[in-house]
Amino acid sequence: MKIAILVLHFPPKGQAGTEIATYFLAEHLARRGHIVHVITSLDEGLPDESYEKGFYIHRIPLIKIRIFGMLLYWRAIIRTIRKIDPDLVHAQSLVSGMPALISKKLLKIPYAVWGQGSDVYLPDGFIKLTSKMVIKNADSAIALTDDMKKVMQKIYHRDIVVVPNGINIADQLDKPDMKDEAAHGKSILYVGRLESVKGVQYLIRAMKRVHDKIPDARLIIIGDGKERDMLEALSIQLGIQKYVQIGGEVPHEKVLSFMQQADVFVLPSLSEGFPMVIIEALACGLPIVASRVGGVPEIITNDTNGYLVEAKDAETIANKIILLLQDEKLRKKISDNNKQLVKKYTWENVIVELERLYQLSIK
Repeated sequence: MKIAILVLHFPPKGQAGTEIATYFLAEHLARRGHIVHVITSLDEGLPDESYEKGFYIHRIPLIKIRIFGMLLYWRAIIRTIRKIDPDLVHAQSLVSGMPALISKKLLKIPYAVWGQGSDVYLPDGFIKLTSKMVIKNADSAIALTDDMKKVMQKIYHRDIVVVPNGINIADQLDKPDMKDEAAHGKSILYVGRLESVKGVQYLIRAMKRVHDKIPDARLIIIGDGKERDMLEALSIQLGIQKYVQIGGEVPHEKVLSFMQQADVFVLPSLSEGFPMVIIEALACGLPIVASRVGGVPEIITNDTNGYLVEAKDAETIANKIILLLQDEKLRKKISDNNKQLVKKYTWENVIVELERLYQLSIK
């Protein structure tokens, strides 16, 4: 089957969960013998067209003029779809759904749309206007979680299939133990954007309480964004700047090495869909402390995989981190559980289900 995948951003510049998942989606579809074309926005220093890991990448300039720039971008996407002439267009989020819908109307090419997170839970005004049409006209509509399915069905009620993102388990499992607690003490890890919706300030506030109880504990923050300066200032204000390291954005493969060295992973988000970073942390055997939002409760069970906390509750975040850092047997039990749980999120399982939906879409 020839498949065109539409995604707004794509590695190496796009390193968030949707971008990483899309890369592996394209790679695994290509391994299964499909002809895969990824259509995405052009980033400086990257070629307009390239071929890697068995799939093609088409990068289109996106003029940063609201609405008008997006309309020009959509037109260029539709021209590229016409040139590729795929059997199916796969819109990787509601954001990418409109050019898929237009290509269906103009070129008679079916499309599948896969809700990914903020496009469903935190849509801007433009996406709110288009999402109902995108979901309604899709030949297959997919959600990452049951919770996301419910939200999408409120936008437009129809059959929606739940398919989680996948993971390359071999990249995480069976790695040598890289921890060096004698040199570095216990470490808490956060990976993600530094924006208000991620709730990182509550993790830093929690870190003050953690440091008071466990003086050698340190917090490592991997990511960048609008709140970085504020978060650095907050750690200084709380007097814990020596124990809070904000490392900026790093390549995906380096993120995994940080996970291998950490003791606990924390995701204090105010809103989430299906956070891939939690699945990667599970695969590395990390106990999780995460906000009870979006699809996170469908992944994490208290005392089994880690702990769920209410969003913005810095005190409970701190208490759960302290519990995990002080109880080595508990961490080991949860680590073993997580390495077993993550096996259900293999890309092999995900691709088989997507292929079934693709076949239904093109009939």
